[in-house]
Amino acid sequence: MPLEQIMTIQFLKMMVFRSKKMFIIFMLFLNWQISFAKFIFISMDETQTNHLKAYGIVYKSLEKGIKTKWLLNYQGGSFLIPYDEDIKDECMIRSVSFQVISEDDAIRILEIISSPSKNMEAVILEKAPKIVVYSPKDNMPWDDAVTMVLTYAEIPYDVIYDEEVLNDRLLKYDWLHLHHEDFTGQYGRFYAAYRTAPWYIERKLKLEKLARKLGYAKVSELKRDVAKKISDYVVGGGFMFAMCSATDSFDIALAADGVDICEAMYDGDPSEANFQNKLDYSKTFAFTNFRLEPNPMIYEFSDIDTTRKRRIPKETDYFELNEFSAKWDPVPTMLTQDHTMMIKGFMGQTTAYDSKLIKPNIILLAQNKLNDEARYIHGVKGKGMFTFYGGHDPEDYSHRIGDPKTELDLHPNSPGYRLILNNVLFPAAKKKKKKT
Repeated sequence: MPLEQIMTIQFLKMMVFRSKKMFIIFMLFLNWQISFAKFIFISMDETQTNHLKAYGIVYKSLEKGIKTKWLLNYQGGSFLIPYDEDIKDECMIRSVSFQVISEDDAIRILEIISSPSKNMEAVILEKAPKIVVYSPKDNMPWDDAVTMVLTYAEIPYDVIYDEEVLNDRLLKYDWLHLHHEDFTGQYGRFYAAYRTAPWYIERKLKLEKLARKLGYAKVSELKRDVAKKISDYVVGGGFMFAMCSATDSFDIALAADGVDICEAMYDGDPSEANFQNKLDYSKTFAFTNFRLEPNPMIYEFSDIDTTRKRRIPKETDYFELNEFSAKWDPVPTMLTQDHTMMIKGFMGQTTAYDSKLIKPNIILLAQNKLNDEARYIHGVKGKGMFTFYGGHDPEDYSHRIGDPKTELDLHPNSPGYRLILNNVLFPAAKKKKKKT
């Protein structure tokens, strides 16, 4: 064989060998990447450095189109996110503790969760919900826990008020939060203590002006129709979350549809006679058989709220999350994910709900059983769902008008604030087909 041919064959053999070697090295590198950079695991137990911002990480993942698994009852309700370099960087920037784990590790976790003996479930979160807050554009001089924690967690939201609600703007959104509103037209029943305060007078004048602009003679009539629009939104498939006075005043407004329950200092004329017996409890979401407070000098809407009945010292004021079956009752399980079952109590205009006045179809998510009160409840209305959470600020026991706002940098692991963010992520969960 000629020398040139021999050299050519040897050269080709060498190139094939090198190609194979390079191919093997490439495959080893690829396998290394697949093994060690497959998932981002965010534990939500006591080891998590910032529980609240972790929800923002998950929301950002959903915004990017990355489906995430919510591991119910696994290490405090942890999250499993397909690996993404930007999400990893965001965890580091926001001081959210995480691990990059292999596919094998992820499979082992999911196998544990799927075991029939474990009260756990993996729920797929598919799409970032569009969030809106019902609130006056110039908020009152006290804080709203939901807008604070949404901002802290870096979860985007829009703000709308009465005019937009009446014009069906709610239909653009998946999740609605009701700011600490009074839907009865009694201006938060602040008359007794604050009727001469400049902010109270200004607020009353602005609402009366808005009512006239929208064609209403009274603020109570405007708020009634807004409450009915919000009710329609939920019945049509929306998810509503409300705290403090927005919860019971909402139900009272629905029950008092067509009934004047406001005294003259609120709407210029006295309430109608025997209004208590004209309430229609069939229209309410959560409460029934309640009695309205007729005296405008008392800072209460009705006997739904237990604030004035409570005899619990601040030091021992806790409420307990109820436990649900993750595999059979994933909805209440999602809403109660936390790193502790005992939550510090906190006050509000509406602090908690008298258990005897809650409709039997409502799920009690958290209670103070010693005081026979519910703190956190959930229900279904038509095609939609709602959650009511008593109290004003989970990290400010008795927040009052004029108090400084809560700095959530001081409470990044707040169990009480986590309950709010559970509700924010809930609409992202993949809906399971019902068995026929």
